[in-house]
Amino acid sequence: MAGNSDLTVPVSISAGIHIGFIVILALGISFDDKPKQMQTAAASAPAVQAIVIDQQKVNDRVEQLKKQKQDVDKQEKARQAELERKASEARREREREQEKIKTLEIQRKQKEQETQKANDAAKAAQAKQVLEKERADKAEVVRKQKEQEQKASEDAAKKAAEKRKQEEAAAKKAQEERQRADDERKRKEDAERKRKAEADTKARQEREMAEAMAAEQDSLSKTRNKQVLSEVDKYKAMIIATIQRNLVVDESMRGKSCRVFIRLASDGFVTTSQTLDGDQVVCRAAKASINKAGRLPVSPEPAVYQQLKEINLTVSPEFN
Repeated sequence: MAGNSDLTVPVSISAGIHIGFIVILALGISFDDKPKQMQTAAASAPAVQAIVIDQQKVNDRVEQLKKQKQDVDKQEKARQAELERKASEARREREREQEKIKTLEIQRKQKEQETQKANDAAKAAQAKQVLEKERADKAEVVRKQKEQEQKASEDAAKKAAEKRKQEEAAAKKAQEERQRADDERKRKEDAERKRKAEADTKARQEREMAEAMAAEQDSLSKTRNKQVLSEVDKYKAMIIATIQRNLVVDESMRGKSCRVFIRLASDGFVTTSQTLDGDQVVCRAAKASINKAGRLPVSPEPAVYQQLKEINLTVSPEFN
């Protein structure tokens, strides 16, 4: 608008000048005579030339102004285009910002949701941990109670076992003391019985030996008076007499007998004695008598010993 204003003023001035000149020329031609007219025309020729020159200037100015206006319009269009471009860019930037803001808002909401979910999960996990801790604490309390009860039970069992062990030890000690006392008493009794038995045995052996010797002498005398015995019969009779001397008899044996087998060493030691048949009571007594004697009479004669080293005898208890 400023460019148009600048152009209008010179154009108006130039038009006004031209119109003024035309009016003046018209008036001059109408009221003066011809010489005056020629003079006036001659006089006004420079003025017309000046007007033409001015018109050229005006035209040049007008062209200049037009060019300036075009330049201004071009600059204005360029400025408007730049403004529109910047506005479009700003609009696109706003749209991008709005899209970004929208995206950020969506992301923010998603993050809020995720955060809420995470918080909810954390709260749930915390609640679960609290519940588990409570359960663990309760379980620990129960475990400790059971442990205390078990320890108390173990202590009681240990005390009971210790008491039982002490009682058993005391009972064992008492039993051992009683056993020692019994063993001592039994030992003393056995020793006394042994001494008495040894004394009785010795007295009996001495008595039996004396009686055997007397009986042997009597038997030999009787046998010798009845018949003449061979050496074998003699020693056989002596062996029987020895067995009879050591034979313990009672009334149940009366009229009964036992047949025995005897093996003798060269010195008369009994190496084997066996009961062959007969009354069991008599057989037991005969075997005991043979074992008690240990040695039986044998002849120093080898030929007689050969017939006596293995002999079978019949033992019949004799009653006076």
